[in-house]
Amino acid sequence: MRTRNHLISVAAAEFDRHGYDGTSLSRLSRSAGISIGAVTFHFSAKGELASAVEDSGRAATRKVVERVTSRGEPALDAVSSLVLELGGLIETDAAVRAAARLSQERAGAGPEWCGCWVPDVEELLEQASEQGQLHPEVDPGPLTLLTAHLVGGTVARARRGRDGRPPGAVVGELGELWRLVRRRVAAPAAPVAPVAPGNA
Repeated sequence: MRTRNHLISVAAAEFDRHGYDGTSLSRLSRSAGISIGAVTFHFSAKGELASAVEDSGRAATRKVVERVTSRGEPALDAVSSLVLELGGLIETDAAVRAAARLSQERAGAGPEWCGCWVPDVEELLEQASEQGQLHPEVDPGPLTLLTAHLVGGTVARARRGRDGRPPGAVVGELGELWRLVRRRVAAPAAPVAPVAPGNA
């Protein structure tokens, strides 16, 4: 079991950096420090190992989604929390980045990575709209798509920015972008009623 988990961890880093086509079993064998025979004992083919990495990345992502959505925050606040926590996960977890990449490069080989969190964002934004938390002119559908693009872009930024960038920089960028978006899509604050003379 330890060797299997080690292989998944090493493979996550390799698939994240080099993609599916750029990663071979011989490369994985060298990176893991074990023989090809030991690799194929646990995973008979590269596709099987890639699926295990995707499963690991999706599981880590779902854990974050379930933790955030169980807090009972107002819907728009929950989306904000989810975006930022996903950003942190993307920055630190190679299996999550690999799952995002592999689900594009191996389209149809398994569930897409975005499918394990985008529906939750869409549902939360629909709730936010129904509860008056979104500006009346904001449609939850396009806002969900924009959120998916922001988080998807963070995957690419995290992959390119591993060298020479301080920890937390990528999620910090995502946070700044999300704050800009939120300022534009949130419902205007209710006006404060003036205080009548003598009631102060």
